[in-house]
Amino acid sequence: MELFDVYPLMDVTIARGKGCKVWDSEGQEYLDLYGGHAVISVGHCHPHYVEAMTKQLQTLGFYSNSVQNPLQKEFAKRLGKACGYEDYKLFLVNSGAEANENALKLASFYNGRTRILSLEKAFHGRTSLAVEATANPKIIAPINANGHVTYLPLNDIEAWKTELEKGDVCACILECIQGVGGIRLVEADFLQELQRLCHTYGTVLICDEIQCGYGRSGKFFAHQHLGVRPDMITVAKGICNGFPMSGLLISPEFTPVYGQLGTTFGGNHLACAGAIAVLEIMEEERLVENAAEVGEYLMQSIREAQIPHVVEVRGRGLMIGIELDIPYKEPRQKLVKEQHCFTGCSGTNVLRLLPPLCLTKVEADCFVEKLRKVL
Repeated sequence: MELFDVYPLMDVTIARGKGCKVWDSEGQEYLDLYGGHAVISVGHCHPHYVEAMTKQLQTLGFYSNSVQNPLQKEFAKRLGKACGYEDYKLFLVNSGAEANENALKLASFYNGRTRILSLEKAFHGRTSLAVEATANPKIIAPINANGHVTYLPLNDIEAWKTELEKGDVCACILECIQGVGGIRLVEADFLQELQRLCHTYGTVLICDEIQCGYGRSGKFFAHQHLGVRPDMITVAKGICNGFPMSGLLISPEFTPVYGQLGTTFGGNHLACAGAIAVLEIMEEERLVENAAEVGEYLMQSIREAQIPHVVEVRGRGLMIGIELDIPYKEPRQKLVKEQHCFTGCSGTNVLRLLPPLCLTKVEADCFVEKLRKVL
């Protein structure tokens, strides 16, 4: 049997990693400014994370959610304290798409409505409702295109107000920093007014923090730069440093009803042990603060370097977009093949940086020099 070919793959086989570096099967070292697509939060193979996962697997890797799991309760308590949402409830699942799917479903149970507002260039996942809320017709199958979603411009509050005034909107879902959309930032005035309108018209406000959250922006959540408190927050990617896990933070106004939501693998013992270790490392090594400091340093360094073809550098913390006046394809390939450095990408001309939150200023300087060489 062969793999179903759905990804264009780089001609590199990664064999091991440590911190912000990985090595291929030939022993070549690479600087990782991609972080496995924002998943590696505390660094590759952090010793405390490896120890916690190994110890848990030696005891109990999995049992179903039909029994008590103290690790879930411990993780929820630690997460609430770390992010400042101690009064919210946590529902644990497995992927970002699944977290968004359940958030939209819960919102619909809450107010009985079916219509969703989402941003142009949004990406929220590939499952049924999540992909429908994603502004990319190439990945929305006919069975998913049910007309539930209206896409609206970024930071255009009048457009959103016009739709909300109709009184039939179930939920507004948005990334406070759009990742796939090109590292485009939501403005504080826009989001604050959107929250007010949602409260006025009984609409649920969902902040998708799957890529921009969990410390990446220099605060625990990207929306915390903007002065709002969403009804629901979805998290994934960096939550368990590479082990599949995601979650939905739910405000106190929502009442759980048995049977509405469920999961087989979500919040299993191994995932919770890893996620607790991630929070411990983030606190001990002050990785949220590091993301803020090194991210600003890196953005400023790229701007000051005045590298040819760089039009704009934007982002927050260690979620950075480098807009070029040429397609990203060739520079990105050269970064891998010639400079041994991984980056992400957005659209046709944006290099996207999503490194582990432990990136150092020395490593940031190294990347700037590599970028200069290929451009």
